[in-house]
Amino acid sequence: MNKKEITEIKKLLTPEHAVITRICGCYVDSEKEIKFTSKDAFFSLSEEEAFKYFDIFKKTMSGTLGKNLLNMEFPLAEEKEGGKQEFLLKLRDSKLEDDDMLNEFYQKVIDNYDYASNYYIILIHAVYDVPGKATDGSEMFDSSDSVYDYIICSICPVNLSKSGLSYDSDKNTMTERVRDWIVSAPANGFLFPVFNDRATDIHGILYYSKNPEELQETFIDNVLGSMPPITAKNQKEIFNEIITNTLGEEADFETVKSIHETLNDRIEKNKEEPEPLVLTKTDMKQIFQDSSVSNDKLEILNKEIETVSEEQTFVASNIVDTKKFNIELPDVVIKVSPDRTDLVETRIIDGRQCLVIKVTDRIQVNGVSVLAASPQNHSEEE
Repeated sequence: MNKKEITEIKKLLTPEHAVITRICGCYVDSEKEIKFTSKDAFFSLSEEEAFKYFDIFKKTMSGTLGKNLLNMEFPLAEEKEGGKQEFLLKLRDSKLEDDDMLNEFYQKVIDNYDYASNYYIILIHAVYDVPGKATDGSEMFDSSDSVYDYIICSICPVNLSKSGLSYDSDKNTMTERVRDWIVSAPANGFLFPVFNDRATDIHGILYYSKNPEELQETFIDNVLGSMPPITAKNQKEIFNEIITNTLGEEADFETVKSIHETLNDRIEKNKEEPEPLVLTKTDMKQIFQDSSVSNDKLEILNKEIETVSEEQTFVASNIVDTKKFNIELPDVVIKVSPDRTDLVETRIIDGRQCLVIKVTDRIQVNGVSVLAASPQNHSEEE
């Protein structure tokens, strides 16, 4: 799914659209024991309760695509009889009315979800009459092309509220506040099937992880039946290792800066596209070439990239920071806007290698505006 398709489904999570037919829940304690389960028609919820659930479902479809939101496909084996995709499909087709299937799903989650405290599993079933589109791209709500039938699962930590004092109006005094178990924002969740090209695609699943470095690999593997993707942090580590091994001890500031500038330029050109910029092995080679890496280093790069599997791709925004360009020394850290790396260069001054920062405006030191150098330090010619 791309950003436009995710936004289209996310916009349905409001009272006006009324696409949710049923909501089911399972509350699990820290001992992995089920405390209670529930199953209700969504329209039976109070307005205040429904709005709180809408917030949870929207957060399950929020975040950066390729980092918090991950498109995953099912291996062919999982689509056969007895496979995990087949089970999810049956769960969807049951419209969450089959108690045995719901209990089986809850148990699968409990057996494979790694969380030390209490949590709340929420499942919803929804049906969307996908409106057709006119030639000018506008939606024709009186003309439905297809029906998108789907489920969303949100797994929310449940934590005790903080202790404290509160006002007791009956006793007209301050007293110790009663601590409640509060449902927090979802930590993980998924949408199935995915909504590709504005139609149902049963071969994929959209997975959400609030913390992109804690993907719950066992849950992904044993419940969703998909291969856990490589995390954003690991993508960056692998790419940095490729740079280090390619350039070797001769890695210089200007070359590494050029690689990051090339990446940022590509990300900027792609920012209006609905899908994040994904780099293949061929793209990575081209980036090094565009960054004026020498031919002998490009030969080393070819060997380095061969160690990466053909299926492995890198989301460009995961391997380069688009908000800052960090330069770190043992005692100094310099943060530069990625679009102004031209202000920093290396020079040999008095026989020592130095970083030179071009000053184009006044400097602030701990909030105090100062000159770059005192006037008396300048020669008459300067």
